Amino acid sequence: MSKRIIVGMSGGVDSAVAALLLKQAGYEVIGVTLRTWESGDGSESRCCEIDDARDTARYLGIEYYAFNCLSDFRRHVVSPFVDAYLHGRTPNPCVNCNRFVKWERMMYYANVLQADTIATGHYASVVRLDNGRFTLQKADCAQKDQTYMLWRLTQEQLSRTLMPLGRLTKEEVRSIAEQAGLPVADKPDSQEICFVPDGSYADFIADNAGDSLPGEGNFVDEWGNILGRHKGIIHYTIGQRKGLGIALGEPTYVSEIRAGSNEVVLGKAECLLRSEIFCRNLNFVCIADLPIGKSITANVKIRYHDGGSNGTVTRTGEETVRIAFEGKVRAPAPGQSAVFYDQTGCILGGGEIF
Repeated sequence: MSKRIIVGMSGGVDSAVAALLLKQAGYEVIGVTLRTWESGDGSESRCCEIDDARDTARYLGIEYYAFNCLSDFRRHVVSPFVDAYLHGRTPNPCVNCNRFVKWERMMYYANVLQADTIATGHYASVVRLDNGRFTLQKADCAQKDQTYMLWRLTQEQLSRTLMPLGRLTKEEVRSIAEQAGLPVADKPDSQEICFVPDGSYADFIADNAGDSLPGEGNFVDEWGNILGRHKGIIHYTIGQRKGLGIALGEPTYVSEIRAGSNEVVLGKAECLLRSEIFCRNLNFVCIADLPIGKSITANVKIRYHDGGSNGTVTRTGEETVRIAFEGKVRAPAPGQSAVFYDQTGCILGGGEIF
């Protein structure tokens, strides 16, 4: 196997250290940045800060290329993101970006540049199981684990991927960067979606929805009784309490968004609890498939910062599974990912909640 490797470089410290460690391990490292988003004022997203990535590559003495992926990103990430909010769902844009943009394009450019392998600065580990399949295992640093956003990667993509940071903590990564004198050693982490840097999802959706933007509608209770007026379903997500603009004399949460009738359902905290959920758009990782009617036990995460809940995943149809939890989970939101893990922290598979 060739020792030439493509490293996806965002301009941040994690990908910089990944490139450094691979170079120290004897790889011929080529840095690549995918230019995925440019805002109206011409600024780059936090996932593709080319100047910082180029400076790091120059410091490391490695080849570096920046490639334009703006159209791919809009098609696979931005358009589905906007569409999901318009239909009352809460999407995970990073999941689609990783599967259909970052890995697709990095593998393409790896072939062009005659590299067998790609690498990233994600906090996760790629492992090969006894059954020959590849999967992702949670990072040793639980607070930084990023496997939740990577569950849609294919077997081909995983088989050609290295993630050097899976066994390191963020503190160790920064220490390595500082000791090596990397120019991005002290660069802060990004905390928001890369193409919505100010965190204003509703404004972004309004700017990109065209004539499809839904207007004001009714707040209702679970029985359909009108409680007040809302300013548009794009402003709300399941579990939201703050910023509702309505006072009902007790803590109130968004429990459902009914896009068809343009209604936002409000209720008490207990209205958010669910003992089961259903998922579609499945991707199995540890196993090739789960036959209809068959079940597996798993620890299931329904959001990125979720600690996970034990449950049983049962195949209910060609494209669907039902997850029955041992207890109850809070505020599962349509459009979000549910990721299934085994007892070793490896991804069994995942799906989109509906």
